[in-house]
Amino acid sequence: MAIELKQQLKMQQTLVMTPQLQQAIKLLQLNQLELVSLVQEELQENPCLDEEDREEATDAEIRDETPESLGEQDRAADSGEASAGDGEEEGRELGALEMASDLSGEESSDAAAESGESDSPTDADKIADVQWDDYMDSHPLTGLEGRAPGDDDGRPSIEATLSRAPNLAEHLSWQIQLSDFDAFEVAIAEWIIGNLDEKGYLIATVEEVAGQANVEAERVTAVLAKVQNLDPVGVAARDLRECLLIQIHANGNMGPWVLSIVEDHIDLLQKRDLKKIARSLEAPIEEVSVAVREIAGLEPRPARAFGGDEPVYIIPDIYVYKVAGEFHIQLNEEGLPRLKINNVYKNVLATDSSSGSESRETKNYVQDKVRAALWLIKSIHQRQRTIYKVTESIIGYQRDFFESGVSSLKPLNLRDVAEDIEMHESTVSRVTTNKYMHTPQGIFELKYFFNSSISRVEGDAVASESVKEEIRKLVASENPSKPLSDQKIVEELKSINIDIARRTVTKYRESLNILSSTKRREVG
Repeated sequence: MAIELKQQLKMQQTLVMTPQLQQAIKLLQLNQLELVSLVQEELQENPCLDEEDREEATDAEIRDETPESLGEQDRAADSGEASAGDGEEEGRELGALEMASDLSGEESSDAAAESGESDSPTDADKIADVQWDDYMDSHPLTGLEGRAPGDDDGRPSIEATLSRAPNLAEHLSWQIQLSDFDAFEVAIAEWIIGNLDEKGYLIATVEEVAGQANVEAERVTAVLAKVQNLDPVGVAARDLRECLLIQIHANGNMGPWVLSIVEDHIDLLQKRDLKKIARSLEAPIEEVSVAVREIAGLEPRPARAFGGDEPVYIIPDIYVYKVAGEFHIQLNEEGLPRLKINNVYKNVLATDSSSGSESRETKNYVQDKVRAALWLIKSIHQRQRTIYKVTESIIGYQRDFFESGVSSLKPLNLRDVAEDIEMHESTVSRVTTNKYMHTPQGIFELKYFFNSSISRVEGDAVASESVKEEIRKLVASENPSKPLSDQKIVEELKSINIDIARRTVTKYRESLNILSSTKRREVG
């Protein structure tokens, strides 16, 4: 069969992701802070976008700015001649009135002074009446009046006053500089500090540090002993046993069995096999229990106070309030400017191209920017409406949760909400991504309300988060000397009409960071 080229027609449907559609999908995934940041960027890049003032000037502020003009407006309003125009027309009229007021302010003040019709003193009269000698005496120059350019109050900028807590390496280096370390030991100590992990343990051997610092291993061992006694005590230990022993020797007043347990039975201690420890030491189990409690007061991770992530402050995207028995939804629009199209560029498009006042390239550029600005405004409004509808649907399904709490949470999936608001599941998924809701029960991520279902012995299913909450309550109320095993938790849940397997209890217990029953047991 010969190979030949042929032409053929084929008709098919494909989904084309236009830039506008991609932008709308992107906006759905952004939380409130990210949306504010994106809008600010668009305001800087798109000259056709403009920001509306959310707060209108009060009558008193307008009266202070344009007293003569406002007086004429008030008189016209009293006589029924004033008309209620839109905000933009009022703004243009006010601007024209202010300009006219500025141009004629000097002449009107002179005329008023000659005619004697003005009762209120002018600014010049007020300045002339000030007793400058008394003012200077009451506000003496202190030498602190120098101000940086552009700084109204003379205070340093916020960037110059920001600070942070020192990390472990900085804390140890500061102590080394104040201790009796010579220059040679300081260099070795810096190598030791550089080999500490996030827990405060030394992850390199003495020989490796000696090779890095190009010194003998004996010198590194001597410097390491001095570093381990810095604050926090036990830092730079090579394992848990050494860390606890350093703290025990530094304390000096612990029980008689503490040192023996850590030195010889650290593995049994981690398993909390107190009976076997008592048999090995030939000691009463009550005394062993007291010693174990003392050991529990030591710090297994010396760098705990210097590690960990910075706290994350959550700003809710949605607020839900209960008023008169009904839940009301309010979207968080703090910092989000109201957008509009700049009137200057509107006029560019409105002019006749045949007049030649604007080039065709200019009009095309402005038209593209205006179209992009309009689509952004439309996408933001659509995003807000979609979030509102999804939140309203969640409240409808999870009303018992908003009334009573986590124990009343119901099973819910994306399909339920998507069918309720007649949208696709992917849209609901994007709306619920990285967004938080402030409720009467606390602040929760939107995805928190979507749970898998757990069967009950009798009746409807229950949400997985409700089961986790029940497990947490059972463990919190258990007898510490006889903690509940996973199988016992299964039986307790069955008694409250929740049918769940033991392996599921184990999975939920581990997700709640709850230890097993053997490690939760307390003796004595």
